[in-house]
Parts: sequence; C-alpha cells; structure tokens
Amino acid sequence: MKIFIKNLKARFISHIYVGALFIFFFPGFISCQTQLPYLIRDEIKPVNAPFEIEQFKRPVFPDNYFDIRDFGAKEGGEVKCTEAIQRAIVHAANNGGGYVIIPKGKWLTGAIHLDNNISLYLDKDAELVFSQDPKDYLPVVFSRHEDVECYKYSAFIYANNKTNIAITGAGTLNGQGKTWWDYKTKKKESEVLLYEMGKNNVPVEKRIFDGTDGRELRPAFFQPMNCTNVLVEGVTFLFGAFWTITPTYCDNVIIRKVKIITYGDLGDTPNGDGVNPSSSKNVLIEDCEFSTGDDCIAIKAGRDNDGLRVNKPCENIIIRNCKGLIGHGGIVIGSETSGGIRNIFAENCQFYGTDRVVRIKTTRGRGGIIENMWFKNLSGDSIQKEALRINMRYNPQGPLVERLPAQPVTKSTPIIRNINFENIKITNSKNYSIELLGLPEMLMENISFKDIYLSSTKGINLSDVNNISFKNIFISSKELPVVEILDGKNIEFEKIEFAGKSKNLFNIKGKNSQNIVLKKSNIGDKNEAFSFGEEASHKSIIIED
Repeated sequence: MKIFIKNLKARFISHIYVGALFIFFFPGFISCQTQLPYLIRDEIKPVNAPFEIEQFKRPVFPDNYFDIRDFGAKEGGEVKCTEAIQRAIVHAANNGGGYVIIPKGKWLTGAIHLDNNISLYLDKDAELVFSQDPKDYLPVVFSRHEDVECYKYSAFIYANNKTNIAITGAGTLNGQGKTWWDYKTKKKESEVLLYEMGKNNVPVEKRIFDGTDGRELRPAFFQPMNCTNVLVEGVTFLFGAFWTITPTYCDNVIIRKVKIITYGDLGDTPNGDGVNPSSSKNVLIEDCEFSTGDDCIAIKAGRDNDGLRVNKPCENIIIRNCKGLIGHGGIVIGSETSGGIRNIFAENCQFYGTDRVVRIKTTRGRGGIIENMWFKNLSGDSIQKEALRINMRYNPQGPLVERLPAQPVTKSTPIIRNINFENIKITNSKNYSIELLGLPEMLMENISFKDIYLSSTKGINLSDVNNISFKNIFISSKELPVVEILDGKNIEFEKIEFAGKSKNLFNIKGKNSQNIVLKKSNIGDKNEAFSFGEEASHKSIIIED
C-alpha cells in the first residue's frame, strides 16, 4: 500500500510538472474553458428594411483565451503594454484565433493591430489607455483621413485586409485625445495639403503624413480597412483624437450596445464623430449611446476628386434604437458623398440637445448620388439648429458660394433623391423644423414627410426642390411665415395643421415655383394665408378640398 501511494504521488507530481510546462509554453490554452462573463450573447433581432439586405450575424471566434499578462503586460497605466498586447494577438492568430483578454486594471498602450479571427475582449473594470506620444502610432499605415486616401499615423486600433475581428466585453477604451486636439488648428495646413493632393491626383503612396516637415494628421480611434465581419459590442470609447469608429471599405459590420463619449468634462473632441462608416456595406448600428464633439453617426463615401476616383459607395446601413445626448447631428449623411450613399434605414432613435436630428449634406464639386433612405420613428427634443435638414450647398468654396447662377451639370454635381421621413416628433427646435436646400442646376427630388409633429422657432424652408410631399403634419412655429418656398415645384401638402395660425402661413418666391397643392388643410382665408415674391405667380398655388 505504501508503494502504491508513493507511485501515485509521483505520477501526480509529474502531471503537475507537465501541466506547468504546458502553461509556460502555451499561455492561454490552459484557460480555454474560462467563461467571458461580459461577452454579450443575445440574439440579434432580424432586420425588416425596405430594401434587400442579408441578416446580420456576429463573427464566431474559437474558444481560446489569451491573457495579455501572460505575454508581459504590466498593469497600472505607467508601463506601455503595446508589445505584450501585440505578442498576444500574433500568438493567438498563429494558433487559430480567439479572445485576447484585457483584464481588470489600467493598461497603457500605443497602436494595436488586430489580426484574423481575433476578438479584443475588455473585462468590466478594464481600462485600455492610449499613449499621447505620436511616435507610438508609427509607422504610418494606409488610411482615409476625412475620406481622402493617404498614409498617416495608425489608428489607435487598426486592421487592414482582415476577416473576423472584434472589440468586445464591458471595459473602457480611453483615447486621452486632448493632446491631439490642437492639431485641428496647428496642423490645418496638413489637411489642406492632403485635399490638394487628392485634387491633383498625387499617387496615394506619396501622400505621407508621418510628422516629417510638420506633416501630421490625427489618427482615428478604431479604423478597420478592407475588413470583413467586424464586431464592436458592449464597450465604451472615451475622447479620441479624431473620428471614433470608422469602418472603411468593410463588409458586414456590427456595432452594438456601445457608448461613445467625445464631449464632456474633459472637453470637446474636434471632429469627434461617433460612428462613421466610410464606403462600407451591410452595417448595423444599434442600441448605442452618443455624447459627441461632432456627429453621432455619419455615413460617408469619399471626398471630392479622390472620392470620385475610388468610387466606392456606402450602402445597406441599418441604424436602430440609438440615443444621442449631444452632438452636431444625430444621423448624418455626408458631407463626403462622392462614391454615392444609398439604402439607409434608421428607426426608433432619440436625440436630446443635438444640433440636428437628421442631416444630409453635400456640395458642388463633391458628386455622388444620395438616394433611397428611410427615417422612421425618430424623436428630437431641444434641438439647437434645424431639426431635419437636407443641404446640397454645404460649406461652398470660391466661385461656388452663391446659389446663382446655376452651374453646369458634371460628374461632380451631387444628386439627392428618394428620401422618406415617417412618424417623426420634433419639440423645441431652435431654427427650422425642416429645411431642404437643393441646387438650381440639380433639384432635390422625391422627398416625403408623413405623420410628423413639429414644434420650433421656424417652420419649413424649401429651395430648389421638386416632388416634395407632406401628409398629416402638425406644425407649431413661433415665427411667420410658417412655410417658405423658393423655386419649388410639385409640392403637395395634405392634412396640415398650423397650430391655430391662419395668416401669413406661406411665402412663395421664385419664377420657377409652381404646382404647390394644398389638400384638406386648415389655411383659412387664402388671401391672408399666402404672400408672394416679385417673380412668384399666384397661380403657383392650387387649393383642393
């Protein structure tokens, strides 16, 4: 019996020794049964969009777990863990992929580059803090800056030509971006230079912004380029240097239950957009919350000549159940539209105190077709500017500043058409509730508003538009006239309630204004309800019972 027990102890000690060797040489595998308690596992609800789109499914990762501490990472936020984190990613990728775990604590790092089949998982009390030293984001990588291709500082988290990548868990990614913010003004010449390079077709490989000769462009926070199956879920992003999440040339992107803060106690991140898909397709953005120094969500597709050269659209974008607490725009299309933007469906979103609820913007020289968009079940309160604004004359430059004369139509002329708004409630908007500004050479067309409640300082302003419909609209405007139309044609108002007002409801201007039809609306005495500019015809108004 003593001999048996002795042999059993020997075998037990031997097994412990072998196990220890296994842990030493293969860190991560020993804990492959470890559960990830903050990994979101709920089912993504089906998408019921008014256009064809495949249902969204998360990328699947192997049940392998790689703790960055096993690769030399030191907690505390004082020692840079960049190399340790990258070693963990490389090791995980070489062994089939899995979860690279950022455990509880504060971890300082420079640029992180994801690889195939890697999910960067942040524990609930984990804080990944990004270095404020620009050198930690070198060498430069292929990128798009304000939607012009170039080589610049790596995004804080970057990937190019990868499949199945993710940032998951419940931790915080702290960009510490304030040190970069004055680049907005100090390095403005770098952005101007990049725009000129794009305009003049300078080869992309020569558009290098690495700090040499003062050429520097702020990095994005998370920028996957040319990637398929991208997931961001459950985490919080704080105060980056520039745009926060910007999937570029990507396919099948899911961004869920993410909080993005770029405006708050620490200041206001210049260009601190939340989620900016750029020339990507099949993107789901849902259950996210934004407090941003710029737009909450902005859909983009290339800028000016460089965007026309690349010619990649942004399409099939689903936005639902999101909340914006502050930001320039809630849901924004553009202004970088050159590759075209189409098939956008946004529903069940709320915005409080943002400058606008929905904003679509482009300009002469930018080109691109913006079409087929649906905005449904949205609300906005205490909106600081125009609540719903579509503008084809955004930030014009040089001789294109003036609306007139009409310019020649070329490939650089933007087109906006087929935009639909339904069941929208706007309260306390400080400017126009609705403003549509087309171009005299390219009228904005086929815009519909149905079941809309509007309460604002000003009412509705329409310019250079065709085939616009308003049905079942309640509008309360502090200022008169309630509706202003300049060179608008084929506009129909049906079942419009003007909150008790009956005088000076409409002001019609422009010789091209025609076929403005009112049906079943409480306008009172039409002689008091309408006023006309010098070139406008009284015959432009048609009243039907």
